[in-house]
Amino acid sequence: MTLMRESAANDRSITIPAGFVGYLLRQVDKQGYDVESLLASVDISREELDSGNEISARKFGQLYQRVIWVLQDESFGMLSGGKVPNGTFRMMCYAIIHCKNLEKAIRRCSDFYEVCRGSIIKPVLLRRGRYAKFSFQPLASLPENALGDLVRDETPLVIRTSLSVWHHFLSWLVGRRVELKAVYFSFPEPADVDHYRQLFQAEVKFGQHDNVMVFSSTYLDLPLVQTEETLRGFLKTAPFQLHVMVDDEKSLKSQIIAILGKDFSRELPSAEEVAVKLNMSISTLRRRLMEENTSYQKIKDDCRKEAAINYMNSPHLSINDIALLMGFDEPSAFFRSFKKWTGMTPGEYRQRVRWQEFDKPAL
Repeated sequence: MTLMRESAANDRSITIPAGFVGYLLRQVDKQGYDVESLLASVDISREELDSGNEISARKFGQLYQRVIWVLQDESFGMLSGGKVPNGTFRMMCYAIIHCKNLEKAIRRCSDFYEVCRGSIIKPVLLRRGRYAKFSFQPLASLPENALGDLVRDETPLVIRTSLSVWHHFLSWLVGRRVELKAVYFSFPEPADVDHYRQLFQAEVKFGQHDNVMVFSSTYLDLPLVQTEETLRGFLKTAPFQLHVMVDDEKSLKSQIIAILGKDFSRELPSAEEVAVKLNMSISTLRRRLMEENTSYQKIKDDCRKEAAINYMNSPHLSINDIALLMGFDEPSAFFRSFKKWTGMTPGEYRQRVRWQEFDKPAL
C-alpha cells in the first residue's frame, strides 16, 4: 500500500465522501463566506453536491486549497484550537525532510508546533517496546486540560480527519502505508463506524480516554524516503495526498529505498537479500521493477547520487569526508562516480553552488 503519486491527483475515479465536503462548506458558510462563489471557482455545481454522490478527489483538493487560501488558515477542518498561517505546513515539511528516520521526524514535528503560531496542540509520540502511540497534547505553555476542553468542543469528523491526515502524512514520509494495530477515539461510537474501519484498516474503539493511533514501533526506525524534490511535488497538490491513500501493488521502489536507508558507508544489500526481505523471488523482484521501468541497480545509483549531492551541499564536509561517508576507500573512486552521476567533478559542483549563492538577489 503506497500513497498516491502526484499525477494521480487528476484521476477522476478516486473520490471523497460527500459528507466531508458538506461539512467543510458548512464551516465556511458559518464564517460568512460565499459558498456558491467558492464552489464555482473549482467547478463544483450545487446539483453535484446535493446529489449525495462522492466528489472527485481532484475537485476536492482544489476546493480545500481554495478554502485554506480564502480563510488564511491551514488548520481548517483539523484539530488545532487556533488559526494556523498559510505556509506553516510547508515550513514544517522542510524542517523534517532530512531527518534520519520516522521517529526523529515526528519528534521534530512536535518541536515545530511549539514555536509556530496558531495551533495550541502538537503531535506527540510514545514508544514502548513493540508498539508506538501517536496522539496529541497541548503546547508546553498551556495547562494539561487544554486538549480535553478543545476535543469536547470538536466534532467526531474533525478528530477522525486529524488522525487520518497524520496517518497518511507519516505513510508518505516513509513511502509505505504504516499499518495500524488500533485506533482509539474519545467520543461514542458513530453511525458510520464501518467507514472508520475502512479508513484506518485497523481495530477501532470508541469511548476511550484519548484519541490515539497504535502501530508497530519498527516503523519508527524506517528512513524517510522523500526528498526536497518529491516534497515540492507533494506540496503542489496538498492536501490531496493527505486525504487519499490507494493501493498500487506494483510499487516496490519506495520499499526498496526504505530498505537501503541513508547510510552508504556500509555495504548495501544485494538484490537477492532485498528480495528475501520483501518475501519474493529475485526473478519476481526484477520483473516487477522492470514493469516500473527501473532496476535495483538504478535505484541504488539514484539513492547514492542523492546522498552524495546532499553531502556536497554541506560546506563543513570536505570532499574526502564525503567519499568516506559514501563508502569509497579512495577519493578518486568517488570523483569518478560523482562525475558519472552529475556530469561534474565534486570541485566543479561546489564551485557552481558557490556562484549560485553569490548570484542570489539580496532580500
